[in-house]
Amino acid sequence: MSSSISTPITQAQPAAAAAIEPDAVKKLPPKKARSNDDNFHRPRSPITRVILYVLLIGFSALFMYPFLWLLAASLKPKGQVFDNLLIPRTFMPENYVEVWNQLPLLNWMFNSVAIALLAATAVAISSSLVAFGFAYFKFPGRKILFALVIGTMMLPGAVTMIPVYLIWKEIGLLGTWAPLFAANLFGSAFYIFLQRQFFLGLPRELFEAARIDGASYWGLFWRIAMPLSIPSFVIVFLFEFQASWNNLQSALIYLNAGGVEDFTAPLGIAYAMTRYSPTAGGQGDYQYVMVASLIVTLPMLILFAFGQRYFIEGIASQGRKG
Repeated sequence: MSSSISTPITQAQPAAAAAIEPDAVKKLPPKKARSNDDNFHRPRSPITRVILYVLLIGFSALFMYPFLWLLAASLKPKGQVFDNLLIPRTFMPENYVEVWNQLPLLNWMFNSVAIALLAATAVAISSSLVAFGFAYFKFPGRKILFALVIGTMMLPGAVTMIPVYLIWKEIGLLGTWAPLFAANLFGSAFYIFLQRQFFLGLPRELFEAARIDGASYWGLFWRIAMPLSIPSFVIVFLFEFQASWNNLQSALIYLNAGGVEDFTAPLGIAYAMTRYSPTAGGQGDYQYVMVASLIVTLPMLILFAFGQRYFIEGIASQGRKG
C-alpha cells in the first residue's frame, strides 16, 4: 500500500520541478563579469560627479600653472617676463636660439646627465646587493645591523656635511664629479629598506631550488632576484636620478670653484640668475633663465614618461604585499 502511494508522488516530482525551473531561472539576475573598474568607487549622483570633476580640474590647473607660466615667460621679451600673463603680448621664439649663445647650457646638461646616471646606477646596484643580503641570509645580529642602517636616516644632512667635505678634501677630489656620486657606491638606507621589502615578497623556494641546482649566491641575486625586482629597481633609479638632477647643494659645495662650463644644470641656473641680476651688474635678461629652466625640465619629464609603467607596477605590487 505504501509503495503504491509513494510511486505517483515520486513520478510527479520531476514534472513539478520541470514546471517550476523555467520560472525560477527567469527570475535569477544575470551574472555580470567582474572587471578591474569594479574595484574603484564610482559616484552615481550627478552632483557628486560635478564636484569631483571640478576638484580634479582645479588641482590639475593648480599643478600645471607653474609650468605654463614658465613656458609663457620663456617666450616674452625682457620687459614682460614677470607680467604674469599666460599668453605673451609679444612672442619671442628667438629666445630659444639665443640662449645657447648666452649660456653653456649644453655643457651643463651633459654634466648633469652623466652625474645623475652614475649616481642612480651606483646606488641602485649597491642598495640592491645590501638589501638582498638582509632579505635572504639569516645570521646573528641581522635585525640589529639592519636597525643601525635604518637609523642612519635619522641623521640630518647638515651634521655630516663638514666631515664629508673634509674627507673629499683629504683625498684630493674637490672640484671633480666624484663627491657627487661616489658615496652612492655604498648604498642608501632608504633604498636598502625599499629593496629589502620587495625581496622579502619573493618566494624563498625559488632560491632554495636554485641552490640545489648548484647556483652560487651571486647567481641567486643576478639570475633570480634582479629580474624579478625590475620594478623596484627602476623606482630606485628614477628617485635617485631625480635627486641627483636637482642637487644644487652638493654642486655648489664641490664644483663652484671650477669653470662655468663644469657646472651642473641647477648650479648653472643659479649662476644665470646672478649673472642677469641688475644688482650684480646684469641687464635683467631673465627670459634666458626661463628658457634654460624649461629646457632643463624636459629630460625629467621624458624619463618619467618612459618609466611610469614600472613606477606604477612597483607601487601596486608593494600595495598588494602590504
